[in-house]
Amino acid sequence: MNLQGKYAFLLLLLTAGANLTAAQQAAQPAGELAANPGRPTVSTPATLTPVGFLQFENGGMNAWQSPEFSTQLNFNETIKLAVASRLQLLAVTEPVARSKAAGKIGIASGGYALGGQAVLRSGEGAHPTFAASYLRQVYGGSAPDLDLGSPIDAVVFLASADVWEFHYDTNAMFNRMTQDGVTRPQFGQTLSVSHPLSKQFSFSGELWHFTQPFLHGRAVGNLWALGYTPRPNLVWDAGFQRGLTGTSTQWEAFVGFTYLLPHRLWRQAK
Repeated sequence: MNLQGKYAFLLLLLTAGANLTAAQQAAQPAGELAANPGRPTVSTPATLTPVGFLQFENGGMNAWQSPEFSTQLNFNETIKLAVASRLQLLAVTEPVARSKAAGKIGIASGGYALGGQAVLRSGEGAHPTFAASYLRQVYGGSAPDLDLGSPIDAVVFLASADVWEFHYDTNAMFNRMTQDGVTRPQFGQTLSVSHPLSKQFSFSGELWHFTQPFLHGRAVGNLWALGYTPRPNLVWDAGFQRGLTGTSTQWEAFVGFTYLLPHRLWRQAK
């Protein structure tokens, strides 16, 4: 894909939610559907999206001072589709990134990964839902990586629950990393907690840790974000992330949205 094509694709991603919301609001009442955002936190919910509906998680991020670059502006998208009450398909993309490294500025595409997530045990309220997911990198891209790197294979165990009006998501990650033909494991842990501020606004905080097998270091950071939900199937987010170690990306600022398309892709079984 040439540079003009990448920017056209990027524009499509960033405007899809607003355009589809206006054009398709009457297709199915949004109150009957609720988005289940996995962004902007590193943690992913153990719960799945509504069966048969596509969910798009799009955003942009500006990062400063990381091991592979001094600044980077990137755009990312995650597409989710639950094909059954306990099984969800995943596609994760970074169409384009503009990076400055060693004094030089470059524009390149990031990686693409495909996989799925399965619920192992359903929970409700304070009783957590447990799930497991797997992602396989299908294209590594040529853009510099963030401090977490780009795993070839990623296995994640997830748990989510609600306690005293607080919602939490926690993940344990086991990744396979490759560099110059050498393969090493990477381990990560995340914990995010969110709380409603009003009917439409929410606040989230997160702590995360990842090993860095090729840097012989550890990436540790915290994230803070605000969420705005004008309709149950549309959630906007904005916030920042601060790295706490010398090999962490020092600062990240982000904005994006999660949009659940209000059209079922197939008829519901009677």
